[in-house]
Order: sequence, then structure tokens, then C-alpha cells
Amino acid sequence: MDVDVQKILFEFLGGIGIFLFAIKSMGEGMQKFSGDKLRDILDKFTTNPIMGIFAGMFVTMLIQSSSGTTVLTVGLVSAGFMSLKQAIGVIMGANIGTTVTAFIIGFDIEAYALPILFIGSVLLFFSKNKKINSIGQVIFGFGALFFGLELMGDGMKPLRSLEIFHDLTVSISANPLLGVVIGTVFTIIVQSSSATIGILQMMFSQGLIDLNAVLPLLFGDNIGTTITAVLASIGASIAAKRAALTHVMFNLIGTAIFLIILPIFKYFIESLQAHLYLNPEMTIAFAHGIFNVVNTIVQAPFIGALALLVTKVIPGEDLAIEYKAKHLDPIFIEQSPTIALGQAKEEVLRMGQYASLGLEETRQFLMTNQQKHAQMAMQLEEAINNLDRKITDYLVLISGKDMSQNDSRRHSILMDTVRDIERIGDHFENIVELIDYKNNNKVTITEQALEDLLEMFEITLQNVKDAINALDDNDVVLAKKVLKSEEKIDRMERTLRKKHIIRINEGICTGQGGIVYVDIISNLERIGDHSVNIAEAVLGYRQ
Repeated sequence: MDVDVQKILFEFLGGIGIFLFAIKSMGEGMQKFSGDKLRDILDKFTTNPIMGIFAGMFVTMLIQSSSGTTVLTVGLVSAGFMSLKQAIGVIMGANIGTTVTAFIIGFDIEAYALPILFIGSVLLFFSKNKKINSIGQVIFGFGALFFGLELMGDGMKPLRSLEIFHDLTVSISANPLLGVVIGTVFTIIVQSSSATIGILQMMFSQGLIDLNAVLPLLFGDNIGTTITAVLASIGASIAAKRAALTHVMFNLIGTAIFLIILPIFKYFIESLQAHLYLNPEMTIAFAHGIFNVVNTIVQAPFIGALALLVTKVIPGEDLAIEYKAKHLDPIFIEQSPTIALGQAKEEVLRMGQYASLGLEETRQFLMTNQQKHAQMAMQLEEAINNLDRKITDYLVLISGKDMSQNDSRRHSILMDTVRDIERIGDHFENIVELIDYKNNNKVTITEQALEDLLEMFEITLQNVKDAINALDDNDVVLAKKVLKSEEKIDRMERTLRKKHIIRINEGICTGQGGIVYVDIISNLERIGDHSVNIAEAVLGYRQ
């Protein structure tokens, strides 16, 4: 029998492409439909590792990607939203949640793939309602999932006649470690364990490979999916690296356990298939699900030990950016608005410290062009935005209570200051983006211009620190110093603009370099303005 290699290759690769697109489409549709709720679920419902397991399962079932959940978790750990122990629970839950795709494939509805695609397309393209569009995207992805699988299956059918393919299957059956390696490498290449499990389901249903070969490949798929989290942790915080390493270790330990009991596991799956009358696709889905559930049950009691182990493997202190508000307890609002205002002030001061740190990281980015400083500045800006929302909501609740005249003044100052600090964060974010633009487009800034910028940075940064300290201590003298320094910043901005025009006229500075330079000094001047606003609030100029 002649084998059309081109037809096999095209149908197989096309099927994988459609399948991966389907997974992405379903996940994105669910994320659009749920908005920011997925992140909130991971934030709120991970108070302990066991709750984290259920939260990880739920989120992964929705977005159809354990890698996506793990990457999101790595980000939350890096941001200080979640502890390492909580993250380990989420990662374990994500491994269970990802098995849902395999169970969906187990329901043999390939014949209805095209009508499902049509329904999804109608909802996606003929409705102006965004929620309906999102549902349409999910349904379209659902149909594409089965269409891609059918295409892959058609492409793989002729492989049964190839001797080399038969020999490889025999080799994997005789050497399970080889199967684990192949499964791991293939999933790393495809970047989706759901896709590789889907391929295994198709191959097993067509009799291309037996259960002896499928199970080691399945174990390898689970190891290979960890690469996404590893890549996401590169350049991230130490805590994020530890979370990614935990994902790798979790699947490695699980694979080692199941390789030891492989004959027993195989017998159990065969018995399950016979007693429940499972089709081949559903048989692999059950094998995948049982592997991850048992793995989680076995390792869940040792979450603390896993956390300790990865901390030993990746030592070092990490700068923890705590996004969550630490002092905003609603009970104080009912008991004493005065105490509640004091708690709100503590959070505002934390927010101000983050603004100072963010501006310092931005200055370091300008000096060194190292991305780690840009990433830290952006994380701090995100933390500032989160605290802005939480503090503002808290202050709004306080405003509904009876307050003394002094407390009303304090309340007004805090409301104004929160807004000013948030704007400082926006401005140093703008500067980070300008420096990024400069680096990516190879825009040059002259040495003299860079020295002037760094000097203005230093004065502006000190002014922000002084303004926050003046608020902390209600220091009138320090607040007046901020006002005087702002005059110096304003003069400096005018001077630097004139020097820039001279450099342009002399042909020393390029047009692109000039735009970046002027925009940076403009943002620094506005940061100075917001520092003055905080100082004026302390002095009582703003009522």
C-alpha cells in the first residue's frame, strides 16, 4: 500500500493547528465572558492550599489551559498576591482541571463539528452584544476542537501500514522511559498538553498504539506542559521561579510513582474500560484524569515540604510587592471612623512608598537598560493601581459615617493624595514605556542629555519621598521644602528644553531622541506637580 506522506503531514499539521486554535479560542472566550473574575477567584479563594486546589481546578476548566492557570499563578506569586504554599495548591488543581478537555474529546460528537462551528460563527459575527460574542467564540472553539481532531485522525490512519511506526510503538511499550521522554519533548514543542493528549486519544482509537505505549507518553505530556510556566518565570521574581519549579517537580514525582506501578495502573484502566464500556477516547481521558487526581491526593499532604524543598533549591531573599491592602478592615468603619481613617492613611503611605520605589526602578532602567528594573517598576505601578481602588472604596464607605470637622479634613486629604500618588505611578509607567521605545528603536540620547535627565530624576525622586514623609509626620517644614524644590524642577524643565533646542540646531541630537527626551522631562515635571499637591494638602492649602 502506497502512503501519501504529504497528505499525512498536511492533514496532521493542519489538524494540530486547528486544535490549538480551538483551545485558545475557547479559553479566550471564557476569559472575555468572565472579565477579571478569574484573577479574583485565584486571589480570593486561595486562603489555604486545599482551597487553592479547587480554585485551580475551576479556573483551568474555564480557560482550558493548565499552562494559562500556572502562568497566571506565577504572576500572582511574583506580585505578592499569593504565597508559595497557596500557589502549589493552585498548580495541583490546574493539573486536574486540564483533564476536562480530554473528557470533552471522549464524547464522540465529531459528526456535529461543522454545525457547531456554524452556530459559533453566527453568534460571533452577527451580534453586537459582547457577551454573546464571547459565548460564540467558546462554541466556535468547541466545534473547531472536534474538527481539528477529525482532521488529525484522517491524517494518521495510513500510519498503521508503516513498519517504522510499529517498531517505535513496540520500543515505547518495552521501554516506558522512552515514552516519557517522547511525550515530554512533543508537548514542549506543541506547548499544549491538551493537544498531545488529544493526539494520543486519536491514535489509541485507531489502534495505532496500545495502552502500554499510551500511558508513558501521557506521563511525559504532563511533564512537558510545565515548560510554559518555566518560561514565564524567566526574569521574574524568586517566588515566581519557585512556583514554576514546583510545577515541574509535582509532575516529575507523579510520573516516577506511576512508572513504578505502571503494570497495576494499566490493569486498572483496562478493567475500567471493560466495566464502564468506555470508548478508546474516554479510556485515555479517564487515565489522564486518574493520574492527575491521584498525583494530587498523594502530594497534597506534602505541600509544606515541597515549598521548603524549592526554597532550598532556589535560595535568596525576594522583594515582596504586596498588592493586597493590609490595614483596611471594614469593622473599624462601624466602630470608629477616626481609627478607620488612621488605617487608610497607613495604606496611603504604603502606596506612596511604592511610588518612590517605582520611580527609583525607572531611574535604574534609564541608567542600565536592564529589563528587570522595567518589570519591577511595572509591577509596582500595578500594585499602586490596586491599592488606589481598595483605598478609594474604603474611604467612600467612611464618608457615609458621621465625622468631626478634623476627620472630614483628613478624609479629604487622603482622597486627594490617593489620586496624586496614582498619577505618579502613571507617569513613571509612561517613562518606562519611553525608555523601552528608545531601546527597541535604537534611539540615542547624548551623554550630556542623559546626565541632565538623571539629575532631574534625583531631584524629583527626593521630592516624592519628602512629600510622603511630610504626610506621614504632618511635617509642615518638610512640606514647604517640597514646594521650593518644585520651583527648581520647573526651572530645570525649562532649562533642559532650551538646551535640547540648542542640540537640535547643532545637529547633535536626533528628532526621535528629542521626542523621548522631552517627554521624559515632561513626565518628571508632572510628578513634581503631584508631589506639590500632597505637600499643599499637608499645609492645608487644599480644602
